[in-house]
Amino acid sequence: MENRYSKSEEMWNAITHGIGVVFGIVVLTILLVLSIQKKDIAAIISFSIYGVSIILMFLSSTLYHSITNEKAKKILRVFDHSSIFLFIAGTYTPVLMLTLTGKLKIVLIVMMWILALAGVIFKLFTFGKFDKYKSLSVILYIAMGWIGIFPIKKIISATSIKFFYWILAGGLLYSFGTIFYRDAKIPYNHAIWHFFVLGASVMHFLGILFYLA
Repeated sequence: MENRYSKSEEMWNAITHGIGVVFGIVVLTILLVLSIQKKDIAAIISFSIYGVSIILMFLSSTLYHSITNEKAKKILRVFDHSSIFLFIAGTYTPVLMLTLTGKLKIVLIVMMWILALAGVIFKLFTFGKFDKYKSLSVILYIAMGWIGIFPIKKIISATSIKFFYWILAGGLLYSFGTIFYRDAKIPYNHAIWHFFVLGASVMHFLGILFYLA
């Protein structure tokens, strides 16, 4: 597999999401401590899924950009891309589980994870052809991310308009960051994209911490 980045670029690609792994551990620890103190089973479960999905995505990315062995790198790229779908579903799990009720909550959570599974299957079937389907992947990531705020009125009613602002800020950072993700002509474009992902992840975490934890 042809190396798509210089050694310096790969170093920064790995560092930026290595920071994300640490961030994910901090997120998981803080939210679990708070939810366990409240003895809130739904929060414990949803925050665990959320925290693990953050760690999984950033760890997959860090390993992919750190390892130089071509065969291992090719396999890790599948994990790197697939984990993004799991991360999106994982992020919305506590949002949907802790703000909605009844059938709507169940339907949206199940739908979100079905989409995540479909995304993983898509990545498995396009193994070795990721660059060919790069634009489609970006569309799927963005679409899945914005679908999560479909019941926004109910989410705001259960939390606050300020919570929506945090979620919106994160969504906009992710969306704007894809400009750098897609444009390989920009030096260190992927590392820049990683910073947008980190920033967006922080926005979503703060919203969840302030209004759901």
